Amino acid sequence: MKHVRGPLCTIDVGEQTSETERIDDLLESAIGGRALGTKLAHARIPFDADPLGADNNLYFATGPLQHATMSFTGRMSATGVSPLTDGLLSSNAGGFLSRNFTATGYSAVEITGASDDLVIVHVTDDGVSFEAVPELEEATVPETCAYIDDEHGLGSEHTVVVGPAGENEVRFASIMTSEERAFGRGGLGAVLGAKNVKAITFDGDSTREVDLPALQMEIHGEAAQSDSPMRDQGTTSVATYANMVEALPTRYFSELSYEHIDDISGDRVEEKKYKKGTCSACAFACKLPTKDEETGLETEGPEYETLMAFGSNSGVDDIVDVMKSNKLCDELGLDTISAGDVVAAYLASEDEFGDADLIHETVEKIAYRDGIGDTLAEGVARCHDELGVDNWSVKGMEFAAHDGRTLNGQGLAFATSNRGADHMYAEFYPYEYPLVDADDAFDKAGLENKPPKLVELENINAIKDSAVLCKFSRDFMTTERFETLLDADYEELLAIGSEVVALERHFNNQRGFDRADDTLPYEIPDFEQGLDEYYDERDWNDDGTVPASELETISETAPADD
Repeated sequence: MKHVRGPLCTIDVGEQTSETERIDDLLESAIGGRALGTKLAHARIPFDADPLGADNNLYFATGPLQHATMSFTGRMSATGVSPLTDGLLSSNAGGFLSRNFTATGYSAVEITGASDDLVIVHVTDDGVSFEAVPELEEATVPETCAYIDDEHGLGSEHTVVVGPAGENEVRFASIMTSEERAFGRGGLGAVLGAKNVKAITFDGDSTREVDLPALQMEIHGEAAQSDSPMRDQGTTSVATYANMVEALPTRYFSELSYEHIDDISGDRVEEKKYKKGTCSACAFACKLPTKDEETGLETEGPEYETLMAFGSNSGVDDIVDVMKSNKLCDELGLDTISAGDVVAAYLASEDEFGDADLIHETVEKIAYRDGIGDTLAEGVARCHDELGVDNWSVKGMEFAAHDGRTLNGQGLAFATSNRGADHMYAEFYPYEYPLVDADDAFDKAGLENKPPKLVELENINAIKDSAVLCKFSRDFMTTERFETLLDADYEELLAIGSEVVALERHFNNQRGFDRADDTLPYEIPDFEQGLDEYYDERDWNDDGTVPASELETISETAPADD
């Protein structure tokens, strides 16, 4: 089986020390990325760790496909205990960082401890150094990237950075890379901010060799020639259709379609797109550099989920206003989905849907925990009572689009996801839109025959996050191609993906998570039966916990239960 190579580099930012450790046996079973980060986290983070405490480690890792010249491989993974969900969580980001990370020669970097002073950590193939940067306190992401470029000659593609939101421990703060790409969901930016780390740079010339098959060039060529609408409109290409089938959350989830969708649709985004945008080594080029000529506003996006959160769910009908919300989140270091949903909750409480000026003012207040922003920075699950609105979250994470009240399989996927209400954990929604081959499609209503497919999708997405492979490769990756690229049987890969999901679940079980957390703020038909089928498919207990017997067979790195 193909896997990432190189030692683990452990960096204690409190002691300002670093050490390397060979983890060859672990690499052979983990592939890389999310699987590697999850196994390390499960073994090395205390089950009772405070997400914002010094004992919550943060892991960055790539996979074997970051050594490819293939499209869909410009990504990497970050793993830690989420301040938003209070569970173990991995997030991944695109852009141009991953190749610079592999150039350090490490398979993974572990950040431990907490610094007394605000620092930048510089990671190279020659070692690790620390730079005190008090002058960057509450600097924006672009300001921090400019400093690193000016002082060290390293562009934003060499960096991970937190904005004011991360420093102020906003529970849904993102870690930004390539300036406008985000390790977005779950608040890992607050973990880095709590450690007083403003940025980490990666540079070197020690990429480890991973022999990959010629198939990578075949996939790359297909990506370059694809006629997918995503190449023009990114994920916003689904917006009008989702609205038509009533799967687009609107006005803080009170409605399922938006009467002004034409004003913020993929067509409007495409009109603002002024050049192609991509990630490292990718010919699919689905990113969205956009510009409004009248105001001079430039940003990258918005993608569909941001269009929902700051558009329909906030009652906004001007694409430029959504673009500005997107840009503010990137500059301040905020997950656009959680930030938009939290703002929408506030708008609902104030009956101020559509007030773009209030929205932009509130986003800034959240990042700096100013006034009402301090309340909203805690996330919907923690502030909904004070606002007097319903709790639209799962496991503390705010909802993405592709509404589960219409797409019932996606609803179940939101509930079972170890990350919470995140659409990318399983990606069930494409199978409930008639956008796939008829043999793979499901009726959007009900849960009949869906739990086994949900388990398969969660497992294979864990493999994508470990390889690391972009989720938008879905139309290009067959069972045979997974086997060829990773030199493993598909069933073996699914088993590894199942291990990753089970280790996440077991870690969270130790923190008190069980069936009661696999729930939704709405009803869908036969939900409890579907949940039972899901647990049966995974051989888990009917209370949503992982049996000790299964854990013993899947992980030699698991610490003993307390």
